[in-house]
Amino acid sequence: MLLPVKLLLMLFFPLAVALHHGWANYDQTKTLDYTGQVKEITYENPHGMLQLQHEDKTWTVVLAPPSRMSSRGLTKDMIQPGDKVRVVGYPHKEEGDEMRAERIYVGDKKIELR
Repeated sequence: MLLPVKLLLMLFFPLAVALHHGWANYDQTKTLDYTGQVKEITYENPHGMLQLQHEDKTWTVVLAPPSRMSSRGLTKDMIQPGDKVRVVGYPHKEEGDEMRAERIYVGDKKIELR
């Protein structure tokens, strides 16, 4: 009985690692600073994400884990689809429409995410 569980864990672990966003995948030498309209937002583990419409492009913005966002002052109800926000962060090295947010501005409030 134990062998199938071990086998499943061995098969699942590499997949979980591959699906996680590694911070090394973002280019910290290039800072992006975009203001746009939120199309979608998720506020769940392992980290929040939002879709930001900036000019003619929709960016996937990787946020911090919900516990960190809450402790730094960004609660789940502060950002809704249709809201305008400013995001400062780093572009993904391979995905041309993804960035990791370092800070986000909601109204006149600045929240540091890292």
